[in-house]
Amino acid sequence: MKKYLTLSLLIFCGVLAFGQSKVVCCVKVSATQQFAMLASNKAFVKSHKNPVKFHYQSSIGKSINYKTADGKEATAFELKAKRASNNYLFVIHEYWGLNDFVKKESETMYNDLDNVNIIDLDLYDGQVATIREDAAKLMQSVKEDRAKAIINGAIAYAGPHAHIATLGWCFGGGWSLQASLMAGKQAIGCVMYYGMPEQDVNRLKTLHCDILGNFANKDQWINPKVVAKFDADMKAAGKKLYLHQYDADHAFANPSNPIYNAVAAKDAYAHTIEFLKARLK
Repeated sequence: MKKYLTLSLLIFCGVLAFGQSKVVCCVKVSATQQFAMLASNKAFVKSHKNPVKFHYQSSIGKSINYKTADGKEATAFELKAKRASNNYLFVIHEYWGLNDFVKKESETMYNDLDNVNIIDLDLYDGQVATIREDAAKLMQSVKEDRAKAIINGAIAYAGPHAHIATLGWCFGGGWSLQASLMAGKQAIGCVMYYGMPEQDVNRLKTLHCDILGNFANKDQWINPKVVAKFDADMKAAGKKLYLHQYDADHAFANPSNPIYNAVAAKDAYAHTIEFLKARLK
């Protein structure tokens, strides 16, 4: 029986079924847990090519610490608005952690969005991977309660009057949606790059903002069928999803990825900036 359950879990993680709300081993699994399970799937791990070396030193961003509700502290990378502003963009890293690629992308968005506070959240608590197997271990090690404490701590750091947009890639794409759900009425926009959607329609009904989704048609995991279900669930929840799908593979927007797709990344970024500008006024 134990072998059967283990095999069922692996199948669940490797095909479309993992993209739907299921009960595994008699325990309901959240969307973010479903994605984390993929780290034990060898095909998923191998699909993440080791990134090319990428170094970036920001002249305007800085590392910060803030308190979290679990009695600990979180680290983050912050780009403060040039003028006092209640507009915030929370950026959540992908599979590899809060590395220089994330910081570079955040500074690019910071300049293109004009006047916004950007906070790069760190759900790996300071750990960064450069080898795919190490990244898989980090992704598996993330505890839901700790991740939520980090996000709630950032919401408290931004303050009760903050207007919060969220953005993330891959692992961070799913957490971007969860962060917007957690932000409640403070949420003003959510951007997901090939991240795991929320499959509980009742949870989606509590969302207070629109979503922009950038997905890859060649993605074996967050594949077109998973995306189609997400689109249908958003409609059922009465929420707006701006959907963009590309003839590209998972992680197409990361220039340190050997399978980076410059054309798709440029188009997705243009839609992202347009979407965020309309909401971060």
